[in-house]
Amino acid sequence: MDVKLPKLGEGADSGVVVNIFVKEGDTVASGQAIIELENEKAVASIPSTAAGKVEKIFIKNGDRISVGQKLVSVAGEGQPAATPSAAPAKPVAKKPSAPAQEPEEAGEEPVAEDDGEIANPDPVAAPSVRRMAVELGIDLRKIRGSESGGRIVAADVRNYIQRLIAAAAKAGKGRGGVAAKPAERIDFAQWGPILKKPLTPLREVISRRMLESWNSVARVTQFDEADFTGLNELRRKFGSAYEAKGVKLTLTPLILKAVAGTLKKHPIFNSSLDEAAGEIILKEYVHLGVAVDTDQGLMVPVIRDVDRKSILDLAKELEQLAAKTRDRKISLEEMKGGTFTISNQGAIGGGHFTPIVNKPEVAILGLGRGAMKPVVRGDKIEARMMTPLALSYDHRIIDGGAAARFMVDLVAAMQDFKEDAVKLA
Repeated sequence: MDVKLPKLGEGADSGVVVNIFVKEGDTVASGQAIIELENEKAVASIPSTAAGKVEKIFIKNGDRISVGQKLVSVAGEGQPAATPSAAPAKPVAKKPSAPAQEPEEAGEEPVAEDDGEIANPDPVAAPSVRRMAVELGIDLRKIRGSESGGRIVAADVRNYIQRLIAAAAKAGKGRGGVAAKPAERIDFAQWGPILKKPLTPLREVISRRMLESWNSVARVTQFDEADFTGLNELRRKFGSAYEAKGVKLTLTPLILKAVAGTLKKHPIFNSSLDEAAGEIILKEYVHLGVAVDTDQGLMVPVIRDVDRKSILDLAKELEQLAAKTRDRKISLEEMKGGTFTISNQGAIGGGHFTPIVNKPEVAILGLGRGAMKPVVRGDKIEARMMTPLALSYDHRIIDGGAAARFMVDLVAAMQDFKEDAVKLA
C-alpha cells in the first residue's frame, strides 16, 4: 500500500522534506518514523501508517510535499495505523474532484462568509451551478446556500465573488490604497558574480508574519535603561548552587520573573485584540515567548505559567527549550499561546533596537547589551551595569502613558529583585 502524508494540523497542509530515514528494501513497522518534515517553524517526524517492506520511495530531500501526497509504497500484511490527525472518511455529496483554490492575487487571504472556513461541507447545488463554480475556480464548500436545505444557487456564487472583491479592495486600502504589484525581477548577475540561496520554509514564515505585523499594528517603541548591577550580583552569588542542581543560572530567568510580575500589574500588556469581535482579550495566564537565535532564523518557544514557577524551574525549562529550538526539535505547539515576547540581544551586542510586535500579542520587550556607565546615586557617581530596554507596543490598544508606567514598574522590578526569589531552599 502507499503511505501518504497525513493531515499535519490546523492551518498546515504542506512542508519540505529534510530527512528520509528509510531506503528501498528496508522493513518498517507501523508508527515508525520514515521522514522528517519542516513545516512552519517546526520540524516533525512523520510515521508510517503501515508495516512491511519499502518497495518504492516517491520523494527526496528538499521536496515540498502536500497532505495526501505519496511518500513510500510498502508491501506486506500490515494494515494502516490509525492516526489522530487523519480525518475519518465519510460519504459526501458529489462535488468537484479537485476544489480549486481561491485567487491569492488579491493581496490578502480571501474572505468569505466565515473568513475562509468551510461553511458547507456537503454542498447541494444544480449541475449548472457546479459547472460554473469549476469554471470560476470556486470551492462550493466555502459558500452557504440561501435556498431551502442550504441549496446553493447562482446568486449565492455571485454574492460570494462580490465578497472576495470587497475583501481585496479593503486589503488594498490597508496598504494606502495602492494595489499590490508583482516584485520586479532584477538580473543582479549583470553587475558581477552572485550566489542564489532559496528561502527556507522558516524564513518564509518569518517574512510573512513580520510583514503582517508591520502592516497591521500601530507600533510605538518606548526606550529606557535598567541597572542590572544587582541582578548580576545575584547571578554570581547563587550560580554555583544552581550548577549543583545541573542548570546554569543566567539573567534570563530573572528577567522572565520580573516581566511576569509587571504584566500582572498591567494586564493590558498581556492581552490580544479580537478585531472581528471588536473586543480586547485579557489573559489570566502568563506565557512568555523567548526569542532564540538559530542558524535558520529567529524562533520563539513559549514558557508557560511563568508567574507560578520558581527561578530554578524557569532556568531548567529555558535551557531545555533553547536546546530543542537550536536543534530544530521544537514542536509547533511549543511555540503557540504566548502572551508577551522577550527578545534579548545582550549576548550578541548592540544597544537599543525596535522589536516588532509578535501578533496576536500586543507588546514585546527588547534588551540590548549592558555596559558599565557612570551613574549618579545620591551624592556619588558610581560605575553601574546599565542595560538598554525597548518596549514596542500596539498603540491601538495601549496608550503612551500606560507604556511609560509599565516601563517604570519593570525597571523597578529588575533593579529591586528580591534575593529570596533566587535563593534555593
